Amino acid sequence: MKIEVKEEGQGMLRFSLEGTGTGPANALRRAAINSVSTFAIDKISFYENTSAMFDDYIAHRIGLVPLVTPSKGYGAEDEILFTLEAVGPKTVYSAELVSSDPAVKVANPNIPLIKLAEGQKIRAEGKAVLGKASRHSKFQPGIVSYDQEGESFNFYVESFGQMPPKEIINKACEVIKDELKEIGKAVGKL
Repeated sequence: MKIEVKEEGQGMLRFSLEGTGTGPANALRRAAINSVSTFAIDKISFYENTSAMFDDYIAHRIGLVPLVTPSKGYGAEDEILFTLEAVGPKTVYSAELVSSDPAVKVANPNIPLIKLAEGQKIRAEGKAVLGKASRHSKFQPGIVSYDQEGESFNFYVESFGQMPPKEIINKACEVIKDELKEIGKAVGKL
């Protein structure tokens, strides 16, 4: 098997994969999209919301904000607290989400969340947890696609900011390896 990096830039990676079939190439793509764990704000409590928008609408927008996900040191039981306090008139951006853990923070501070009119207020608290896109798309780390030219698969990986594209692919490979071990154990019990 041969892997060659064709282009690497800010949040993107192009590489070719040769010496494998469509099945393994597609397994890598699917694992990178659906099975890599990232942080996302999952549960939000509103203590004050005098804006014109419903709590659920704002919570949905906050939940879709990509969060930097460190490669190590966190497990499925970890929860990171984010707070938001804002008073209008102003546009509230993702930068105003304050994390209780400096390692897990907003990946892009320029995402508009809501526009508040004069005197309108928002005060909320959210818990970020690790999850996979197979549960909800807010946990998806990026876009992964490929096209096939003969025996070569040309991959394109674009990160949403939670982690670098190479890390997305490396974590996808770890997921595949772990799943294959589990299959091996199950087959051994037959």
